Amino acid sequence: MLPAHLSIPDFDEWGMRAFTTSRAAGTFGGEAVEPAAEVLGRWNELVEAAATLGARRFASGVQVHGAAIAEHRARPAGWLRTVEVDGHAWASGGVGAAITVADCVPVFIAHESGAGAILHSGWKGTVGGITERTIEWFGRRGFGAGRLRIHLGPAICGACYEVSPEVYALVTGATVAQPTPVDLRAAIADRARTLGVRDISVSEWCTRCSNDRLFSHRAGDLGRQLGVLIAPDSRNS
Repeated sequence: MLPAHLSIPDFDEWGMRAFTTSRAAGTFGGEAVEPAAEVLGRWNELVEAAATLGARRFASGVQVHGAAIAEHRARPAGWLRTVEVDGHAWASGGVGAAITVADCVPVFIAHESGAGAILHSGWKGTVGGITERTIEWFGRRGFGAGRLRIHLGPAICGACYEVSPEVYALVTGATVAQPTPVDLRAAIADRARTLGVRDISVSEWCTRCSNDRLFSHRAGDLGRQLGVLIAPDSRNS
């Protein structure tokens, strides 16, 4: 059974499942806010649920607010945990992956073939171009930007996310004199459109505004929810 979550229907027609877990599911982060056995148990249940949905391989990683992505295949089966990776991508079905977030943007990218990617993009990942790198990764494998679909999941909204003038300049290219709110999801969408992606949707959920349903770092939470994308192996459907 999948954990309590907010469903993302954008990829349903392609047989893919996308969602973010909610506060009701409990934390999936490594911070010491709950017993490690309970957190690991949630992960194990998620991996098992993903397998029932057709994901032979399930991937997660130690996130470092970077722009590196790991490429995965359906074999060998099982849960693969990588290090220093903020994105996971695959060129064919049979794979599921998850990233942890608590204000940063979960970026879901998919192609109708079952190719997909899930990214963790805070301001550093956005400036580092993790979404652009992933779109280019798809292109090198024959999946053009014009055929990709992107969803920018629950994250802190532009009204709630105030950053320094230095960070604002890095994200937007504009100059301000004082701390100013910035909309990371809008910035990511603009960068994706520049590379030719046209099918982009943005979640209505703000982690800070909806802190009763979602964990938010800016609200003081140590807990983390997941962004999850699962692509079944069509060869066995």
